[in-house]
Amino acid sequence: MTTTVESPEQIGPEEPGGPDSHGPDGHGPEHEHEHEHVGPTGILRWLTSTDHKVIGKSYMITSLVLFFIAGIMALVMRVQLADPTSSLVSFQTYNELFTMHGSLMLYLFAGPFAFGGLANYIVPLQVGAPDMAFPRLNALSYWLYLGGSSVMMLSFLVAGGAASFGWVAYAPLSNSINSPGAGTDMWLMSLALTGFSAIFTGVNLVATIFYLRAPGLTMFRVPIFSWNMLVTGILILIAFPVLFGAVVMLFCDRHFGTHIFTVQGGGVPVLWQHLFWFFGHPEVYILALPYFGMVTDIIPVFSRKPLFGYRGMVFATLSIAALSTGVWAHHMFTTGVVLLPFFSLLSYLIAIPTGIKFFNWIGTMWGGQISFQTPMLFSIGFLFAFLMGGVTGVLLASPPVDFMTHDTYFVVAHFHQVLIGTTVFAGFAGFYFWYPKMFGRMLDERLGKLHFWLLFIGFWVTFMPQYLVGLKGMPRRIADYLPTNGWTGLNELSTVGAMIIGFSFLFFLVNLVKSWAKPVAAGDNPWDGGGLEWFTSSPPPHHNYTHLPPIRSERPTWDYNHPEHRKDESHGDKRHREHEKETVGAQS
Repeated sequence: MTTTVESPEQIGPEEPGGPDSHGPDGHGPEHEHEHEHVGPTGILRWLTSTDHKVIGKSYMITSLVLFFIAGIMALVMRVQLADPTSSLVSFQTYNELFTMHGSLMLYLFAGPFAFGGLANYIVPLQVGAPDMAFPRLNALSYWLYLGGSSVMMLSFLVAGGAASFGWVAYAPLSNSINSPGAGTDMWLMSLALTGFSAIFTGVNLVATIFYLRAPGLTMFRVPIFSWNMLVTGILILIAFPVLFGAVVMLFCDRHFGTHIFTVQGGGVPVLWQHLFWFFGHPEVYILALPYFGMVTDIIPVFSRKPLFGYRGMVFATLSIAALSTGVWAHHMFTTGVVLLPFFSLLSYLIAIPTGIKFFNWIGTMWGGQISFQTPMLFSIGFLFAFLMGGVTGVLLASPPVDFMTHDTYFVVAHFHQVLIGTTVFAGFAGFYFWYPKMFGRMLDERLGKLHFWLLFIGFWVTFMPQYLVGLKGMPRRIADYLPTNGWTGLNELSTVGAMIIGFSFLFFLVNLVKSWAKPVAAGDNPWDGGGLEWFTSSPPPHHNYTHLPPIRSERPTWDYNHPEHRKDESHGDKRHREHEKETVGAQS
């Protein structure tokens, strides 16, 4: 592979092709950047590239397609439940739908969109690296993910249909007697393939952030999104091997006569729950922490303030990661085989660092000049959504409350408010925020705000009734109920909310089409962001940078563009202050 890269001498920071240049309208480069990768183009480039930016886009496109498929499944289930005696789908089909909906959303969208998509694209830019540490391993990660996703989707076509035991696959429901057929085996194979994909991505993220940071970018200058991705990568390396081991054991039970999870052969079915939730609760934060990082990078930009409590945010993230590996059994209170006070206490403790993050987000906005553009609206929507999910999570950490609400729609509402609060509100905040950097064009603000407000309204209309219907005793995983149960009105309201959510994403799709049909140039830094990713061109050249700014804080691009606001660090720094516009650092 060869690259044509113009040197810093050819493109100075104040020359027409430099990072601060704009076209006549002030919104974009005056001409196309010429330092592009020389190699395959078109579809062959997407198939063969090891460029982290191409791989990141591939992850995002694939995961968003799966997100919409899973969303359609959710709408079918909500229509089925709106009428107490509905026969829209059979019970077997309904079981397959809720299993695959949860599996697609959790295994194939929420994580891959964050640490496969946005992190793959943004983290090397934020740390000043030319690419991920292991580019070929990065490409392999994506193809394993695509292969695993394809296997799971193709399971609908086999005899007996797709897996139908729920996304948690509890034994003995998932054994060969209760769940025969190839659909379950394909589900297990999909988890194995995508699990390895996640592990390889975790290795890449940790190595890139530790070893490929730009000169001057100390760990306590790394943006919080990259910090959170570092911690997420470490959690992936802890949790996903456990899931893979559990999948192998269940496969052996199904096909090789072992009895690891079957009582008849001396096995212990509840062992699956221990193994799964030892993966599953760190997995909740493997999903949440990247989205926390997105919001943490976005709020200061649209508040026109530095992040409040940067180090507090870092240590809160580390605390959440440490505690998340010790609370798995709070999902198992009703099994009667776990020590309730211990796991209840740890579950309460994990709320403390999460609360610190909330105070820091609010502290960042306090007194700021807040600009309510689409990324900021989604970030604020995340705060409300995740707060409600978190508060109900604290309730469920109490064993008596958990006993009363276990396996009811109260838990369904809590879980969706946590996951949609992070993966959807914060995830689309990040997508709207970094879309100009990735594609060099803006999304329409009016369509973005319509998307947000309809999603926000639909979200609350969907899930607040589910708390109430859960408290009325409606169990999860049922396809119909009696009219005399008194659940009909709340289910109808919840279904209306789900329809509003689905409708909101039509505006998102229209926005994407419009941005390509009638592009509006974004410029290199349309939000006046502070991270390194906003210093390079939009979209970035093949190896990301031709030169880097001085890095003396966690906001090097903002320091470079606003030298009048940068605090004097020391007398010895005077020479650098006098030459603020000079480029120092390294060529990529």
